[in-house]
Amino acid sequence: MKILLLPPLALALFAGASAAGAVTPRAAAAQVSQERLRATVETLVGFGTRHTLSSRTDPKRGVGAALRWTAEEFGRFSSACGGCLTIVTPEESFTGPRSPNGVRVRDVVAIQRGTGDPNRVVIITGHIDSRVTDVMNATADAPGANDDGSGTAAVIEAARVLSKYKFPGTIVYAALMGEEQGLYGGKTLADYAKAQGWQVEANLNNDIVGSSCGSDGVCDNRHVRIFSEGPRWQGHEDLAARQRSLGGENDAPGRNISRWLDTLADRLQLGLDVTQIWRNDRFGRGGDHSEFLNLGFPAVRFTVAIENYNWQHQDLRTDKGITYGDTIDRMDFSYLRKVTQLNVAALAGLASAPMPPEPKIEGAVSTDTKLTWAPLPDAVAYVVRWRATDAANWENSVRIPEKVSEDRQGCHLESRIPWPDWPLNTCRAILPHVRVDDWVFGVSSVAADGSESPVASAVPGGAFRPYTPPPPATRQ
Repeated sequence: MKILLLPPLALALFAGASAAGAVTPRAAAAQVSQERLRATVETLVGFGTRHTLSSRTDPKRGVGAALRWTAEEFGRFSSACGGCLTIVTPEESFTGPRSPNGVRVRDVVAIQRGTGDPNRVVIITGHIDSRVTDVMNATADAPGANDDGSGTAAVIEAARVLSKYKFPGTIVYAALMGEEQGLYGGKTLADYAKAQGWQVEANLNNDIVGSSCGSDGVCDNRHVRIFSEGPRWQGHEDLAARQRSLGGENDAPGRNISRWLDTLADRLQLGLDVTQIWRNDRFGRGGDHSEFLNLGFPAVRFTVAIENYNWQHQDLRTDKGITYGDTIDRMDFSYLRKVTQLNVAALAGLASAPMPPEPKIEGAVSTDTKLTWAPLPDAVAYVVRWRATDAANWENSVRIPEKVSEDRQGCHLESRIPWPDWPLNTCRAILPHVRVDDWVFGVSSVAADGSESPVASAVPGGAFRPYTPPPPATRQ
């Protein structure tokens, strides 16, 4: 068998504009405006505080004013694209240590429905609320420029750019409320996605993405950290025994989104490289994407390469010559633009590509490896990928063209090895002399325009959908 080494993302994605009404990731990224990002953060800072427990009724100050303004921005973009955005405000009530008297959380969400597979959804999020040193202080000035005015600005700018175009999949732009009080906004939107029956392919959560220098003076404007879980959390107790035998410790869908983003950043050549951080979030800390993971939706977190703890969760003050507070003058808007460009390109690429397939694997006590998966209606080809078990990223690949015959539909890799029991309506690949023990395998799907999905690993829990335990008789 001839092995074809393919790039993880099709070059066609980056050449320029594609079909009418569509846009390539590179072309979309080029439209991100540094000036608009700055203007958005200035507006958000201008609300004084956006604390979750701050005023909902004041027309100029507090989280209510910020949420109304964000909805108005989404409304303006929708008017410009002929009503292409549906604006919703999902709400839930919470009581907890940081909201002892209870709080009603409201997210502001713009939905750009896909033209081909509208139930397949990619989501970009940032949290609009802010805080100072005392997490319960809802009245003090809390500018929240970087945490998380930067992520909210990325969401709003993505909506402005991408709402001009059409995509097969649905894109959701969401400003979340209540992160600082307990990840409430993330839970509200994740619950809403589940209630809508969305097939969430990815949540790109942007939280603290607009500065480049740390509190120790170290600066880095050329990297962004992507946090992703390894073993998937949802269903982990049921998966543990199967993963011990069949693998999956490093192959949750979020981990493969992280790999996909790393490759995307390299191809875009923005002057921004992805640093993959292989844990769910920063040490002992958390973000809204975790609530998506809890429901089985793939999710990752974008965060600056170097955090500045003097400018994060701090009262505005100067103490012993050190200035504290999350103010706009500490922002690096050229860096924020690059991070936003990566997000915009990723949303365009994910919404254009088909859903990743759900491969299954055979090969125990064999010199060959077999993979099968159900064909996807919007995929014209697939790419089988594999890597050594100790390798960080995918190393080898072969493209599988779709093939239709009189007696069976599907796609397969031609080889000299017969597979007489090949099931109907099933794609297959046989890798001769590739021993299953020594590699991790996965499959991505390719659209007609060359857009390629992230890889779905052929491991327990590798599918890009909430995990459902198999019937007891089939468990291993």
